[in-house]
Amino acid sequence: MSTSIGMPADPRLSYRAIENLIARYAELVDDGDFAGLGVLLAEATFTGVGEPVSGRDAIEKMFQDTLIVYADGTPRTQHVTTNVAIEVDEQAGTAVSRSYVTVFQALPHLPLQPIAAGRYRDRFERREGQWRFVERRVRINLIGDVSRHAHQAAAQR
Repeated sequence: MSTSIGMPADPRLSYRAIENLIARYAELVDDGDFAGLGVLLAEATFTGVGEPVSGRDAIEKMFQDTLIVYADGTPRTQHVTTNVAIEVDEQAGTAVSRSYVTVFQALPHLPLQPIAAGRYRDRFERREGQWRFVERRVRINLIGDVSRHAHQAAAQR
């Protein structure tokens, strides 16, 4: 179905577009591309451990201030997102999702290990024919050794 005549888009395309946004977030974090995260979440509110953050510049700064980046320009992490459940309202152009996240990290003197696990709760809107994040809530339930991942944790070490 075409969206140009006011009809809802093909739901399969919406699900795939939203899955791609969820995957893109993980790629950007693992690549240390905080400017890219700012762009991806520019119209969203991000809620993690601190106060909610909104807007491109504020989100980019929050990631820069929070995560430790190594000589290769990355936090040396691998975010694995699983159990992705997406619910789309094609008529309203909105969607919600929930998923699990496990974060792995490895460094030259730190063997590969899980450092955190939790859940994402996301909201999306379709604007001008494109799906985008409007909210990402991160709740970390299990925390391992994040002292080499987050500045605050490293300071407490």
